[in-house]
Amino acid sequence: MNLQNYKYVVVEGPIGVGKTTLTQKIAAHMGAQVLLEQPESNPFLEKFYTDPSRYALSTQMFFLFQRVNQLRGLAQSDLFNGTGAVATDFLLDKDPIFANLTLADDELKLYQQLYEHLRPQAPTPDLVIYLQAEPDTLVERIKKRGIPMESGITSDYLKRLCESYSRFFYDYEAAPLLIVNNQHMDLSGDDADFTLLLDRIDSMRGKREFFNRGE
Repeated sequence: MNLQNYKYVVVEGPIGVGKTTLTQKIAAHMGAQVLLEQPESNPFLEKFYTDPSRYALSTQMFFLFQRVNQLRGLAQSDLFNGTGAVATDFLLDKDPIFANLTLADDELKLYQQLYEHLRPQAPTPDLVIYLQAEPDTLVERIKKRGIPMESGITSDYLKRLCESYSRFFYDYEAAPLLIVNNQHMDLSGDDADFTLLLDRIDSMRGKREFFNRGE
């Protein structure tokens, strides 16, 4: 199925893997609306990177409310009557990944109750693209983009985050899934790599497929 025939595409993956830039390129290719996470608007995030145990719950709850509000708007959009298209760089279903990684037991119970109560009835994606890369590669990419508050992200945190993403998508069956090894690709700037990805999407026939270009 040609990507331009999709209505709702999600790009996911750990911090630094390139999901936001790819989402913007996909949206431009589709002629779709872009719906992005807004980490810069979270007043607790920078504090979380320096003192995770103290600010994990407030950071997580801010993101949960933010994502829920964004997806409620999506649920009420023209996606439901067959017009319009959206590309996003987050999947609400993955939100508990971070909660399970960072919250203490009592905080996690509170989060889980709120998550189940608040999650909207958003449409199911036509396609989820899960980008993967090695933690060391993510560290280098995060350093390269030079966002000050991200300087507190540790390689250990990224390793645990990558493992959590892998476990989550191992069992993911809600939508067609393309798992992309982004270790040796430049999907943000290389048009040849982006074209290869589009061709791979166009050739998808199963519910779960893999794309690994190699070095």
